[in-house]
Amino acid sequence: MPVSRRTALKSLGVAGGLTAASGTVFATGEHEADERSKRKKSGNAGDERATDVPTAAVRVAHFSPDAPNVDVYVDWTRVLEDVPYGEISPYLEVEPGTYTVTITPTGDPETKAFEGEVTVGEGFYTVAAIGELGADTFRPEVLTDAGSALVRAFHASPDAPAVDVYADGEPLFADLSFGESTNYVAVPAGSYALSLRPAGDAETVVAEFDAPVEAGTAYTASAIGYLEPPADAADRGLEAAISVDGAMSASDD
Repeated sequence: MPVSRRTALKSLGVAGGLTAASGTVFATGEHEADERSKRKKSGNAGDERATDVPTAAVRVAHFSPDAPNVDVYVDWTRVLEDVPYGEISPYLEVEPGTYTVTITPTGDPETKAFEGEVTVGEGFYTVAAIGELGADTFRPEVLTDAGSALVRAFHASPDAPAVDVYADGEPLFADLSFGESTNYVAVPAGSYALSLRPAGDAETVVAEFDAPVEAGTAYTASAIGYLEPPADAADRGLEAAISVDGAMSASDD
């Protein structure tokens, strides 16, 4: 059954903190993640925003009905923890290449349900854990996902409060402060109504923008200008600047 754009947005938000920086192996370590957060909080997000363009995006799905909750390791670094049956992670930004993927029961790294190599090129992928542990058919299947775009947000309005970003009425990014940018998330291609709302206040819409996005392309949606323009800048009210950060070709695999 096709997944609607609204349903997809619910599964692709920031909950769980599973997105990762491009140029890394599926996810950053704790130290790197802390440093990344500090750079954003210090207002240096613009430098990161200019260079952090992914070339591949991968998510993981747990579809093995007799398997317990699992941890997922990539090149022996844990990137997902306690994933239950039926759950699909947000997309993770990666470099194309071949990685050693290990899947273990949660909290039991010595027991390997699967360990093997997975190769991804440019584009979007789902790594689905399928089969049964009891029947010795448990394995990951790599699926190529078509029709997705990557989007992130950048808060550049000096007098606007911290905001939550919604797409078509569904939460996409949470608690974004001035000078901060988000990681990319993947959304189905199409045209979205983006809205800014004060952080934690789902009812009040500060501003709304249209944001068309195309498959295989990465975008930054920047909130610029003044929420309440001063007299000498009356023509610089709050608006969105949508920039194309890069494009990813679809894989032929």
